[in-house]
Amino acid sequence: MPQDDLVLTERVGNVLVTTMNRPEARNALNPELIQELSAALKEADADPAVRAIVLTGAGPVFCAGMDLKAFARGARFDGLVWFLREGVATPVVAALNGPALAGGFEMVLACDLVVAAEHASVGIAEVKRGLFAAGGATTLADRIPLAVALEMGLTGELITAARAREVGLVNWVVQAEAVRTEALALAERIAANGPLGVTMTKKLIRERRWPDPSEIESVFRSTDAAEGAKAFAERRPPVWTAK
Repeated sequence: MPQDDLVLTERVGNVLVTTMNRPEARNALNPELIQELSAALKEADADPAVRAIVLTGAGPVFCAGMDLKAFARGARFDGLVWFLREGVATPVVAALNGPALAGGFEMVLACDLVVAAEHASVGIAEVKRGLFAAGGATTLADRIPLAVALEMGLTGELITAARAREVGLVNWVVQAEAVRTEALALAERIAANGPLGVTMTKKLIRERRWPDPSEIESVFRSTDAAEGAKAFAERRPPVWTAK
């Protein structure tokens, strides 16, 4: 894929590695990058062969958030609202190769698991520019202690990857050179599981509820459920069909 594309994609088995590719602008979200990233995420989510996504950034920064120069020109930035609000059915692992702030941090919140480099940091910096976090970070107190959410939101200061892990925003903190490898390995562990069960598990955990009878039936009576039991009895890896 040409390196001047704003989003690079690479298939690794059943995992799609998706890379924001504006390193010269710290992967700041301008309308063009938003459009390409939105399309890539929707395409991956519609592909049954893609069972997990790794989202990362090119260069030393994951994403610096909204492109303020484009904002000053009056550009619109609502093209990723669907992802920030609803996400995708496919599990997404964020690979934090560096800082993720403002809208970049809100993209991390829309992901399911996070692997961060030791030097990475995250935060809601909007108040430093006279704005507020309109992409979901104002719900941060649903995930971490209220005092920490208010500290991040009201000061606009970043917290380290280590502290982000302490408060539950990051799953793993690793050496910088291992971020992509560890994120990919985590995504591959997810992709090795039954896709129908994974999708339903993500949905129910995020919605914080019990399944209804039709949801149980759709998975427990599926071809994949039968294959999982049969493969266990035959002591072999299952072959999933997502049916």
